[in-house]
Amino acid sequence: MSRASLRLFLSNAKRHVSQCLSGGGEHHLSFVIGNQSADLDSITCALVYGYLQSFTAQTAKTQGYIIPITNIPSRDLRLRPELTALLKNVNLKPSDLITLDDLGNLHESLPSDRTDWTLVDHNALLGELGKHYSKRVKAVIDHHDDEKAVPQDASPRIIEKSGSCCSLVVNSFRNVWDSASTSSTDTRTGDIEPEEADAQVALLSLGPILIDTVNLRSEDKTTPHDRQAVDYLESKINSSRKLHQTYERDAFYNQLNDAKSNLDALTLPEILEKDYKEWHEGDLTLGISSSVKSIKYLMDKDANFTNVLLEFAKGKKLDLFAVMTAHNESDSFARQLLLLAVSENKAIDVAEKFVTANQGDLKLEENDPGLEASGSKWIKIWQQGNLAASRKKVAPALRKVM
Repeated sequence: MSRASLRLFLSNAKRHVSQCLSGGGEHHLSFVIGNQSADLDSITCALVYGYLQSFTAQTAKTQGYIIPITNIPSRDLRLRPELTALLKNVNLKPSDLITLDDLGNLHESLPSDRTDWTLVDHNALLGELGKHYSKRVKAVIDHHDDEKAVPQDASPRIIEKSGSCCSLVVNSFRNVWDSASTSSTDTRTGDIEPEEADAQVALLSLGPILIDTVNLRSEDKTTPHDRQAVDYLESKINSSRKLHQTYERDAFYNQLNDAKSNLDALTLPEILEKDYKEWHEGDLTLGISSSVKSIKYLMDKDANFTNVLLEFAKGKKLDLFAVMTAHNESDSFARQLLLLAVSENKAIDVAEKFVTANQGDLKLEENDPGLEASGSKWIKIWQQGNLAASRKKVAPALRKVM
């Protein structure tokens, strides 16, 4: 008995998408997609969901494929060294992934009513895809605040707090996964023993869970969902004749964390692009970049720091741009927040209202070394004393005053 490896699954899925988009006819495609920041959790959630859900996809319209989409162009994959490090552990390369480039002008090739979409690690389909396909969202698994954009009758509709969204994906698929591991499969499409396939998927899933919970050591981030998922995934690895001999949790975490923390090869604009999300509220647009290095590290990247920020924000057509850091400072975890009002008048008013409403809760201590950005009259930096307040909390606070 054999089963498709992750690599073979992705190869077949990519070929299926290409044939459907180029061949015309009455094709129906089912997609699962992570959020626009395309961080490790978001990318992995889509891969794991697509792979496991395809075990249950027996309908003719999907032909057994749930297509996992990495929500960035392929050129941006190089900005995620931790992704490359994780994929290498499971015999994958970034080029194996299905990105926005593989979809091309999807809305021109495939009417919305011949698609359905599952969201993982977000619960509102945004951007260009959202304009055309938001009404076709049929399922969601997420750990952010519920934006009420996904219908209540979606199946599944799982929106719960967890350190990693991948924990929710794994836990929701345990019955399906265990059943697939013990049942016979179509050997015509198989290339790997079930135990090895399971161990690969388990190792892939563990990556973002360990990163997002700081190896299960963060009391603020780790939830029972995460601990339950790690126990289950490590049992899959221990059932593998190959991987159980080489897997060690701390070493695996350190390998990925070291890769994620190494931004030396990236330019400042590339760091800003690496983990970026965007929202539209009313007539204003907000963008937030997250960084694992301090503001000082970013400033040292480019002598024209603030002007680079402004040009990046203008290129995205933003009114407000924030940079949030989560980094180690004197062997302690620290957060900083930079906020830039790109446009004047209303954007500055929103920025000042945000500070007034949230300075106490976020424990913001201004740390502005006299920054100036040509073309902007408002830019501030704070040390953020509330270390539990990640982008999941700051973004809704900004959007509320927008």
